Amino acid sequence: MTSLHAHLSQAWGARPHRTFLSQPGGHQWSYEEVDSLAASYGASLQARDVTPGDRVMVQVAKSPYAVALYLATLRIGAVFVPLNTAYTPTEVDAFVEDAEPAVVVTGAANARPGSLILEADGSGTLKPGAGVEDVGRSGDDPAAMLYTSGTTGRSKGAVLTNDNLISNAKALVEAWRFHESDVLVHALPIFHVHGLFVALHCAMFTASTVVFLDRFDVGEVKRSLGDATVMMGVPTFYSRLLAAPEPFSGVRLFTSGSAPLTAATHREFEHRTGHAILERYGMTEAGMITSNPYEGARIPGTVGFALPGIEVRVTVDDAVAPPGIAGNVECRGPNVFSGYWRMPDHTAAAFTPDGWLRTGDIGKLDASGRLTLEGRASDMIISGGLNVYPVEVEQVLDAVPGVVEAAVVGLPHPDLGEAVTAFVTTDAAYDEQGARASLDAIARFKHPKQIVEIDALPRNAMGKVLKAELRSRYRSLFS
Repeated sequence: MTSLHAHLSQAWGARPHRTFLSQPGGHQWSYEEVDSLAASYGASLQARDVTPGDRVMVQVAKSPYAVALYLATLRIGAVFVPLNTAYTPTEVDAFVEDAEPAVVVTGAANARPGSLILEADGSGTLKPGAGVEDVGRSGDDPAAMLYTSGTTGRSKGAVLTNDNLISNAKALVEAWRFHESDVLVHALPIFHVHGLFVALHCAMFTASTVVFLDRFDVGEVKRSLGDATVMMGVPTFYSRLLAAPEPFSGVRLFTSGSAPLTAATHREFEHRTGHAILERYGMTEAGMITSNPYEGARIPGTVGFALPGIEVRVTVDDAVAPPGIAGNVECRGPNVFSGYWRMPDHTAAAFTPDGWLRTGDIGKLDASGRLTLEGRASDMIISGGLNVYPVEVEQVLDAVPGVVEAAVVGLPHPDLGEAVTAFVTTDAAYDEQGARASLDAIARFKHPKQIVEIDALPRNAMGKVLKAELRSRYRSLFS
C-alpha cells in the first residue's frame, strides 16, 4: 500500500459512518458518503479519458463536493492541480498552457471552453458516474502539483509525490497528537497546502471530524469552537478573534501558519484566552518543516523544531552556521518535493550539491535546534553595504502602541543603494515620534528612513504580505 489514497481509505475504513465534514446548518457528510461520491467522480473523469499521471486542474469554490473531487483525482492516479479561485482568466490561461491538464474543472463564473462545471452545491456538468476502484500508484508517483505564489517571479509548478504527502501527514499527526476524537474547525481555503494537505490530511489520517466552514467569519468560528478541539488558521484569524476573545475551554490546540504571527498577537491571545498558539513553518515545496512543540514552550517569534523525519540546517557561504548565526535555511526529508514541473534548471538550483532543499528563507537555530526566521533571502536589505533583516525591524514596530501591522522593505536610494522603509497600518493610539523612539532598541543603520502609514498591507490569498508590490509601488519614494 503506497498511494496516498490507499492510506487515507485505510484510515477511515474502520469508521466509514463517522462524520467527516460537518456543515453548520447543513449536511453532515460521513466518510463513506464522501468516499462514494469520490468514486463516482473518478468514473466521470475516466470517462473523459483521464489516465494515471494526467493533470486535473481545479478552480472551484470550497465545498464537500470539491473535497470529493480531490479524492477522486487521487483514486484514479491523476495529479491534482488546485488553483486560487481569485485567479483571472488570463492567469488561468497561463497555468493551463503550462500544465497541459487532461481536464479543467471550474465554477460557472470561471468557465472556460471545454471545462467541466462544479458549483458549491454540487450542480454543474461534472456528473457522478458508476464508481471506480483505486487504480493504485507508487510512493514516487506524483499526486499533486501546486503553483507557487509567484510573489517574486513566475509561478512554478511544485510536484508533490504520494510519499511526500503521506510522510508529512504522519509527521503532523504525531507532532500535534491528532486523534479520532478530534473536531477540527476548518475556515481555510482548500486550494493551498495549509487548508488541503495540513488541515484535511490530519483529519483524514485519523478519521476525525471537520467543521467545514465556507470562509472565516468571526461569529461562525466562535460558535464552532464551542464543540471543537483544534483550529488551524492564519495570523489574521487570531487578530480578529482577539476583538472578542473567549476561553474556548474545549479546544486543545490552536495552530498558525502561512504568514508570520507577531509576538504581540501570540502573547495577547494567550493572555486573554489562556491558549498559546502553536506556530509552525512550511512551504509549498516541502509541506510542513518545523513546529513549535505540542508539549513544551511555544516561544513567540519562533517556528520550533524540525518535524519527525525531517532535518533542518542553516548555512552561511555553503558552510553550516553555528547556533545563533543567521543564514540560509535548508531542509531535507521525505516531505521534500520531486521538482518543478518542466523546469529542470530551477529544480537543480533549488537543491544544494549534497541534496538539501534551499528554502529561500533566512533564519537561525539556537543550541537546542529551535528555528527563528529572519525573513526571505530575497527580502534582505543591503543598506550602505550593511545587511538588514526586515523581520527584526518589523518586530520592534509591531510592539509599538497604535501599530496594527508593519512591513519593512528596501527601496532604491541614491546614496545607500537601498533605504530601509517601513509601511504600517495604525489605529488612534499611533504616534510616529513614539515609534521612532522604540527603534533605539536596534542599531541605527537598521532604522527606517521613512515610516509610511497606509490603509492596508497588500496580501495574497493566504495572508502573506506582497513585499514585491510595496517595492514596485513605492520604488520612487527616494528619487
